[in-house]
Amino acid sequence: MANQQANAGQDTDFEQTETQPDSQAEAEAGQPEPSEEPGPDVVAQLEAERDALRDRLMRALADAENTRKRAEKDRRDALLYGGSKLTRDMLPVYDNLARALNSANDEARAAAPGLVQGIELTLRELTNVLERHGVSRICPEPGESFDPHQHQAMFEAPVPDFKAGQIIQVLAEGFMLHEQLLRPAQVGVSSTPAN
Repeated sequence: MANQQANAGQDTDFEQTETQPDSQAEAEAGQPEPSEEPGPDVVAQLEAERDALRDRLMRALADAENTRKRAEKDRRDALLYGGSKLTRDMLPVYDNLARALNSANDEARAAAPGLVQGIELTLRELTNVLERHGVSRICPEPGESFDPHQHQAMFEAPVPDFKAGQIIQVLAEGFMLHEQLLRPAQVGVSSTPAN
């Protein structure tokens, strides 16, 4: 029985020693840690880092916006001018049909009216298709001033009653696709010196 009492005494000592470290840990956890305020050097460094990151962010946002605008412009240009190569390749067809009609005199028209009418209808349909897709003709008239942005001078000649720089003859019509020049009008220009 004395052993039991001794063991009981030891158990209570063991329980007390177990609870002491827990109460110390709780006591230490409840105490606030000593706080250190950052020095002025650390604050200045953090502010500089923040400003550098803000600058990088603003540049990245500007680059993303520029990329978006460029992609939108490329998409619009592809939609408007994507068919310019095909259109440019179709212009000789237009020229040949127009030349065929211009070369048909009254005798040829009387001999083969169906053929001439077929060429006229084909040329009209080709013109309508081109116009539907944004192609417009540049048709200068003799006497108009030469415009290097829309006309190509094929020759110069002194012609009476025309001033220097005026168109004297149209060799081939020009074409524009929306605002882009596909082919300038081919013209002859007067070289008569101004009086």
